[in-house]
Amino acid sequence: MKTVQTVAPTLLPVSLSELKAHLRLDSGTFDGNLTLTQSLAYGSKAIQNNYTVHVGTGVDVLGKQADVLFHCGTNGATGTVDTKIQEADVLAGPYTDWIPAADPTAGIFAQVTTANDNADYKKAYTGTKQWIRTASKVLLAACEFGTSILVNAATTAEDSLLTEKLQSSIGDAEDFTGRQLLTATWKAYLDKFPCDKNYIELPFGNLQNGTGTAPIMTYKDCDGTVTTMAVDVDYLVETNGDECGRIVLPYGRTWPSVTLYPSNPICIEFVCGWTAVSLVPSKIKSAILLGAADLYNCRETKTDRQIWENKAIENLLYGKKLWSFA
Repeated sequence: MKTVQTVAPTLLPVSLSELKAHLRLDSGTFDGNLTLTQSLAYGSKAIQNNYTVHVGTGVDVLGKQADVLFHCGTNGATGTVDTKIQEADVLAGPYTDWIPAADPTAGIFAQVTTANDNADYKKAYTGTKQWIRTASKVLLAACEFGTSILVNAATTAEDSLLTEKLQSSIGDAEDFTGRQLLTATWKAYLDKFPCDKNYIELPFGNLQNGTGTAPIMTYKDCDGTVTTMAVDVDYLVETNGDECGRIVLPYGRTWPSVTLYPSNPICIEFVCGWTAVSLVPSKIKSAILLGAADLYNCRETKTDRQIWENKAIENLLYGKKLWSFA
């Protein structure tokens, strides 16, 4: 089986800021670590019984610690302001409300009235999306307010080197375990259908099977005609949790009996990997941090191979190794 990644992950299981915290590195100054970006300009906001008019501009917080600041001036008589945090994968959206499973109210500011206006409020964003903004609703009277995003992202002269070592360590962890850690799209190519079993095992674990992520299976005959097989009719999908997923023949079905094209005739396009950084096991994250730290600290004395022979790293990853493909 030959595999080719067609869509790379948009998230890292361990961020650059987490690596720098692990190494105790920062810019050297408190001010140098912080960036304040306006999301919604401060001013008097008219009555709007919706969350679609008074919305802020998205701010990039990927891999960084972030606080959302809500600056309140004077509310008009009886006026109220409701503000919440929204998140998105890309700047243009779509944005959805940030609703953490552990505390569904964590992304919602307490309503501001004339009793608690002229004050500043803040909430920490602990989600996993790249872009966040605020959305506000104003009732009964115009109110003065605005929002900004405070990002803590230490910057050092060696950020590029650290990023390189981090990416190398993530790649080494994926190679050792045989896994795709976070959501990516792959194509698997086969030269023939299996003759002795009713399934095809797919690599990398955490096979996804939902709207937009269901595996797509096609084959090309000797004339170059491509046929797309129908999921749940011609084949079934076994996700198998974080183990290797499979394409399985339904009861009473057989693999197509055709003369196949001589080069990569069978293609299975599939999406795999954990869907959120928070789902990646802590042992894998710890191994990545140890590997990246060693690659950085021993960059002049050890090779990549020598570092990944470290028994502590190996022991952390051993329990998550996919033996079929690693």
